[in-house]
Amino acid sequence: MSKGSRLSETWFQRGLWLLAIIFAGFLIGLGSLVVADLPQAEKPVNAESFMDQRQLLATRTQLRDDDQALKDNQDALDRQNLAVQAAANESNNATETFKNWIATRSATQQSSQDAEVLSRTHHLDELKASQRALEAQEDKLQQDRLALQQATAQHIAAEQKVEAAGNAGYQHALRSLEMRVFLLRLALTLPLLLISLFLFFKARKTAYWPFVWGFIFFSLFTFFVELVPYLPSYGGYVRYIVGILLTIFIGIYAIRALQRYLERQKSAEEKPEEERRKDLSYDVAQARLAKKVCPGCERPFDTADLSNNFCMHCGLLVFQNCSVCQVRRTVFTHFCRSCGSAQAASGLPSPS
Repeated sequence: MSKGSRLSETWFQRGLWLLAIIFAGFLIGLGSLVVADLPQAEKPVNAESFMDQRQLLATRTQLRDDDQALKDNQDALDRQNLAVQAAANESNNATETFKNWIATRSATQQSSQDAEVLSRTHHLDELKASQRALEAQEDKLQQDRLALQQATAQHIAAEQKVEAAGNAGYQHALRSLEMRVFLLRLALTLPLLLISLFLFFKARKTAYWPFVWGFIFFSLFTFFVELVPYLPSYGGYVRYIVGILLTIFIGIYAIRALQRYLERQKSAEEKPEEERRKDLSYDVAQARLAKKVCPGCERPFDTADLSNNFCMHCGLLVFQNCSVCQVRRTVFTHFCRSCGSAQAASGLPSPS
């Protein structure tokens, strides 16, 4: 806060800046919703709509049949494997029993048991034959499974071929949709920058400046921040090009404004000293003195040095003694801070 500003005015200024920020926040929230909902203005693109539906349906139906056939085959294999294991166990047990029985018969040498030997041998042959038949069925199921897997691979390749045939059209449509949505967003956000530039030059010093600055903050945030998540690969070029142009435009404006300011200062310094003092407003003079610069030329001025009455750069009278109490004061005060007497002799306009 400068020394010449009223306390209430300073707080009002801070409150208005807060109002500008709040206004910008609500605009940003609304803008983010609008930008995010813009794709809804376009019909969404479906990849399958670009594919041969008849071929796609046929291949997918065949793949579902293949999946079911493979599942059935696996179930049959599981059951057949259990049957083979059971037959093998039964055959092994019978063989072990037969061996033990033969060993006993050899020890006793009972010829009356020859018929039973033949019977037991025949039974073992039947078990082995049954086991081999089950194993043959299992091998057949394995061969069927291999054929199903090969057919499934062919059907998957057919499905991929159909999808690939439609993918080119889908990608083209997707890029077109992306371009249209991007242009919609750009058509919404780019004019905001142009409006902000107009408001910056024409309305930033009006009584409604908080709304002007709030809109400027909103437009800058929307274009350079809010638009970023929705930019396609080529969108960054637009963003940076606009940023470069905007920077160049503002830079040229600032350079020209500086040149105009220096020309005004030079022209003002050529005027008589008293006339220059009269041209300075009360608030401007007090604000510059608070920054320890000359109120006229804005060059450094040591206000603490009691011997500094005139600016050494432009010759402006800054300090003089009170006409009543002779206390040193600035010529830009209207009342003496020591005796309170009016100091209208400086010719400075009255404070607002």
